[in-house]
Amino acid sequence: MATYLLAYRGGGMPETDEERTAVMAAWGAWFEGLGDAVKDGGNPFGPSATIAADGSTGDGGTSQLTGYSIIAADSLAEAVGAAKDCPIRTSGGVIEVYETFDVM
Repeated sequence: MATYLLAYRGGGMPETDEERTAVMAAWGAWFEGLGDAVKDGGNPFGPSATIAADGSTGDGGTSQLTGYSIIAADSLAEAVGAAKDCPIRTSGGVIEVYETFDVM
């Protein structure tokens, strides 16, 4: 079984307490459906900075990532299938799925 990073980009924030409750319930149900495949539920990202190859820095990340989760799956296709039901898509966000590799 391999480990996959789900990198979230975009999506909107709920504007009311009612919407926030519904969004959190949707995320909870999605994670529950993934069960033991969830290795790290992740978090949304806050302010960021970019460090270039020459060491210069700039405000904000160039990738526009907004959060992440880490799951286990038997294949990239299985991880993509699991990610398709992620609630971030309902608010216009997208998900990039990356297989990770142990190097040590």
